[in-house]
Amino acid sequence: MTLGSRVLATRRRIVDRVHFAVTRAPSEAWTAQQLRNVTASGSGPEFIIRDRDQKFGAEFDRIAKSVGTRVIRTAVRAPLMNSICERFLGSVRRECLDHVLILSEKHMTSVLEEYCFRYFDTARSHQGLGQRVPVPIPSESSSRTGTIMAVPVLNGLHHDYRMAV
Repeated sequence: MTLGSRVLATRRRIVDRVHFAVTRAPSEAWTAQQLRNVTASGSGPEFIIRDRDQKFGAEFDRIAKSVGTRVIRTAVRAPLMNSICERFLGSVRRECLDHVLILSEKHMTSVLEEYCFRYFDTARSHQGLGQRVPVPIPSESSSRTGTIMAVPVLNGLHHDYRMAV
């Protein structure tokens, strides 16, 4: 299965406008339709950084331009030009997909949603942020003492450790 996604990241945090789409055979028409789905309201992100893969074509660029989005194509064989997305997708593969047997497209979508929205931003520590999470829970303070409980994520593949209330 192939993961098709558009990821916007700010300070190593996945922002609210994330769109996951999963298909076995991404094509130019499929990718263009995913962009239509994301920009259905007539507005889009300021820019999209994409590689030069054949699944992005003239139709994709035309749709992006129609909603005021600037398309930036990365240079050939230059993964550092899209390093934030490359690093995020590497984390998804290493910490999630390498340990889960995906059964269907629907299953992959649910696994990705749980990893990204229940674990990556709210429970997983980020080395670049001094081992803090990008979206801390405001009610917790580091000076509290008490019982810590483990909340399983992805059926126990990862755990979210919180103070018991």
